[in-house]
Amino acid sequence: MKLILMLQDSNKRITVDELADTFGVSRRTIFRDFNVLTELNVPVTWDQYSGYGVIEGYKIPPLMFNSRELATIMVGLNFVKSQVDKQLVDDAKGVELKIKNVLPAELKEFMNSLDNRTVVDPFLHFGSEKKEGGNWYLVSSAISQKKSLSFIYKSQNDNKKSDRTIDPYLLVFYKDHWNVIGYSHKREANRNFVLDRMEAVKILDQNYSEKEEINAEALIFGSNESGQIIDVLVDNKVNRVFRANLPTKIFKENTVSSKKIKVSFRFENLDYINEWLLQFGDKVEVVSPKELKSMREKLLKSMLNQV
Repeated sequence: MKLILMLQDSNKRITVDELADTFGVSRRTIFRDFNVLTELNVPVTWDQYSGYGVIEGYKIPPLMFNSRELATIMVGLNFVKSQVDKQLVDDAKGVELKIKNVLPAELKEFMNSLDNRTVVDPFLHFGSEKKEGGNWYLVSSAISQKKSLSFIYKSQNDNKKSDRTIDPYLLVFYKDHWNVIGYSHKREANRNFVLDRMEAVKILDQNYSEKEEINAEALIFGSNESGQIIDVLVDNKVNRVFRANLPTKIFKENTVSSKKIKVSFRFENLDYINEWLLQFGDKVEVVSPKELKSMREKLLKSMLNQV
């Protein structure tokens, strides 16, 4: 099945060696698979210089899932449906409906049972009001076409609006909101923009070229490389959750006792990280910088003094 899809969708013909490397099997296995395809009347073509393909225009039924693949799809769809972006939730429901409409009865029943009994991220699924999260599809279209975007951006701090033009590189979803990371023409540097603060978004008839291959990890965490070094002591009880949700990369860590680990990372926005760290209570202790320790004390006092 995967072999047919590769031959059908490839923009170029594929050699036996490439197929063997892709599937981790021998050339002999690939040749046996081609014999099976011939017996199934799949119109495989071959060229001695460029390799294998199928006759142009040949299509196979798009939905041929086994129960394990369906289970994987349902986990993915349920994860998307648990998010707070209303448009994303509606799109996931639409995909689910289309799949169910073409499945045989036994697989449709299996899919329905998974839908009713599989819950991903229940606190988001049941506890969050859905909201509009920005036009992620329009942004993804610009990225796929390598075209620049123009929009009006509303500042988070003072709500001031300004015209922006960017070359969009990466679309990122952080728990409850979409972001686009790209090259800002105004700042002449890579910047992050929250989609629900972008208005009048337009794809420009202006292609951009990437100076180097896009490194998603570097783009996501790059904004904190110039930030202050922050040292914290993390209790082992919350270590896994702390690591999984920390909005930057850990560059150093040391075990200081059987119960605690010292973790070091960089971060630019101390106000944000100060509030973020409070979710762990006394299970995370700020060691440095002094400025962050003072900010934490001030925030705690302010919380205690609220009526």
